[in-house]
Amino acid sequence: MAKIETLSNSRVKIEVHVTKEQFEHGLDHAFDKIKDDVEIKGFRKGKVTRKMYEQHKGVESLYEEALNHVIQETYYDAIQDENLDVVAQPKIDLDITKVEKGKDFTYTATVAVKPEVKLGTYKGFEYEKEAVEVTDEELDKAIESLLNQNAELMIKEEGALENADTAVFDFEGFVDGTAFEGGKAENHELQMGSGQFIPGFEDQMIGMKPGEERDINVTFPEDYQAENLKGKDAVFKTKLHEIKVKQVPELSDEFVKDLDREGIETVDALKSTEREKLETQKKQTSENKAIDFAVDQAAQNADIEIPQEMIESEKNRMLDNTKRQAQQYGMEFEMYLQFSGMNLEQFEAQLMKDAERSIRYNLTIEAIAKEEKIEASEDEIDAKFDELAKQYNMDIEQIKSQVNPEVVGQEVVFRKTIDFLVDSLKTK
Repeated sequence: MAKIETLSNSRVKIEVHVTKEQFEHGLDHAFDKIKDDVEIKGFRKGKVTRKMYEQHKGVESLYEEALNHVIQETYYDAIQDENLDVVAQPKIDLDITKVEKGKDFTYTATVAVKPEVKLGTYKGFEYEKEAVEVTDEELDKAIESLLNQNAELMIKEEGALENADTAVFDFEGFVDGTAFEGGKAENHELQMGSGQFIPGFEDQMIGMKPGEERDINVTFPEDYQAENLKGKDAVFKTKLHEIKVKQVPELSDEFVKDLDREGIETVDALKSTEREKLETQKKQTSENKAIDFAVDQAAQNADIEIPQEMIESEKNRMLDNTKRQAQQYGMEFEMYLQFSGMNLEQFEAQLMKDAERSIRYNLTIEAIAKEEKIEASEDEIDAKFDELAKQYNMDIEQIKSQVNPEVVGQEVVFRKTIDFLVDSLKTK
């Protein structure tokens, strides 16, 4: 039997009464877990009775395991009976001095629960929709980008290293005259002006000629990933081997044919398909911005007390996903952080903000669906299953056997609610 005390909109205290019979069951469980390994003089291993064990070891030696078992069972029963939607592990408060074989006892569990959402204004916001027409300037930039993607690096026969040139060089870094780990490479390629190296490094290489050696003096940033290099002055001994320049092809029918795109052999055909592609991208971007605006406005107007544990749990999920994605690309997580321009502390702080926003959005959408009585029909659920089957190239019955229809229904309702919010916008 449990008593529930509401501490806040997202936190409750559960007082659970444990009977002597329940605790006795827990003691049985604790003894069963160890009995096969118990050795007492005069008895064969595994043949000791619980009564004999308690006489020699004391019943108190079973308390820890018994309590863990009983609390786990009774706590789960309590949240099920009270229909509580908990979002974190509970904080258990138990006076161990009141626990005794043959007697009832109580404990309390303080736990974060899924918060209630008090909706404010959530529909009918004024919104300035972005234009989706593609301008000639945007098309020209897309074509220019395509040309640059197909550019080749050619050896620069004469002259010195300039901005935008690619240097092929050796380098080795020293701090206080000592080479440091990870600071050496041979025949490394670096485009000047790309900003890939420490600030000031690339600028000091400008003007070098093939065969030239030069000392590059830099200072590592205070937030640099490697602790032993943060804020340190360093000297990189460099030797330039080659200079490469980007040779961009001319836009012509011959270039278009070399792209080997089916049905596209002329400049006009290429421009037409690139314009269509840009239009599709702009429409999608416009739709995404409208969704972000509609959901963000509704979420900002909602009163939600999100438990810190819920945010922390979502942050950890996001962090694990990021690490898995980095692995899929064959990249160490530390290297990913370097590319992101953040250290771990900064990255986790950003994830905490993202996690809170994601939870707020999801809770708001869920509350709006309930308020507007938005539901998923059987036909809509079947259509979603069909979409999943095509997406994963699987038989629809196979998908249905692996995916809970309730989860699919929730996804349909989520999407319909977003569409409802976007449709309600008053475009300027």
